[in-house]
Parts: sequence; structure tokens; C-alpha cells
Amino acid sequence: MLKVEELSVFYGDYQAVKGISFEVGQGEMVTFIGANGAGKTSTIRAILGLVERVKGRIWFEGREVSEAPSHVRVKEGMRMIPEGRKIFPELTVAQNLRLGAYFIKDASRLEHNRKWVYSLFPVLAQRENQLGRSLSGGEQQMLAIARALMGEPKLLLIDEVSMGLMPIFVDRVFTLIKKIHSEGMTILLVEQNAKKALAAADRGYVLETGSITLQDSAANLEKNPLIVRAYLGGNSW
Repeated sequence: MLKVEELSVFYGDYQAVKGISFEVGQGEMVTFIGANGAGKTSTIRAILGLVERVKGRIWFEGREVSEAPSHVRVKEGMRMIPEGRKIFPELTVAQNLRLGAYFIKDASRLEHNRKWVYSLFPVLAQRENQLGRSLSGGEQQMLAIARALMGEPKLLLIDEVSMGLMPIFVDRVFTLIKKIHSEGMTILLVEQNAKKALAAADRGYVLETGSITLQDSAANLEKNPLIVRAYLGGNSW
């Protein structure tokens, strides 16, 4: 589904990502874990073409998209759930969802997608006519996920979904992500909460100061003593 080769990301003279290569297979959930400043968000934004300057090559479904503008990558099936949610606060829940399906013009598809996301997030159906800013943090995160799903993504890019949420909402959001994945969605998850990320993912990459330092199945990373000490808070779960 996604192949990235020798990706480097620069902000001016500062190199945030240092020539990394990785793949995400169709139907996989792959996670990047690492501390703040490791380059996780820069990586995911580069995949969607949102950074200032990028070196390297990116293929999506076998087609190179390295030079394609962001809206073309979105139209071809990439969708991002951004760090900090970034919903439209002065629009209603329904209007936020409609914008997530901007490229879809068929009314029956829109209605089908709307019913689907409301089945995943019943609270959004109850809040359909409320402004985005009136929702709680957890509800806003659900709206950000639902907005991305409205566009029928082939690849879902999720950036720090747990940030700023109470533990109960973190649990709910990860339960929903696992459900979406179980239905066949391909997901690249960037997440600081390594415990939750590895429990949900199939494979993982460890990113440190812009470089991939380790990659393995999520199950093996969960048991790796280096990962346990650095990211999982001790010698065991």
C-alpha cells in the first residue's frame, strides 16, 4: 500500500527525518513509536506532502507520489487524522463530516458513509447539529476520526490520537481504531503512547532523532527489554 525510500525532511537547515525507509502492507496496522522530537509527525506529514522540504521517494499503491501535491494524495485515498484533532470549531458535526467527504459527490455514498460513522460513533449522531467547539476533547477526537473515514480512505494516517485525552477516552479511541482495522483498513499510526500503539498494531518501527533504530512485529517489540525500559515504563507491563 505504501512504500517510503530514503525519506528526509528538512525545516530550513534542520533535518528532522534522516533518510528512513519503510513499508505498510495492505490491511496492516503499522506504528511509529518514539519520544517527542523523534520525527514521527514530520514523517507522517511528509507522506501527505505537508512539510516544507522533502527528499526521498514515496509510492502509494505502486504509483510514485513523491512530487504530487497534498490534495492529489488525498484524492487517491490517503486520509490524515492530525495531531490536535483540528476539527472546524465553528461548523456543526454534520458539516465537519461533509467536508471529510469533499471529493465524493454521489448522495447515496455520502448517506451510506454518514450512517456508517454514526454507527461507530453514536455520540456524534446525538450531537449532529452541535458546533464542533461545543464537544468534549474525546468527542472532538471521535469527530476527527469520523471526518477522515467519511472520505473512504485506503490508507489512514493517524497522528498522536491519544494526545490530551483522559484515559477513558484513550481506551475508547483505541478500541475503535482496532475495530476499524479489523474490518480491513490499512493504518499508519504515529503515537507517543507506546503501550497502546503496540497492543493495537501488527508491526512497529522505533524512531529516534529522525532515524529508525529498530523494527519488528509489535508483539516482539512489546517484549524487547530496550523498548520496555525506554517506552513502556519499567521491566514489564
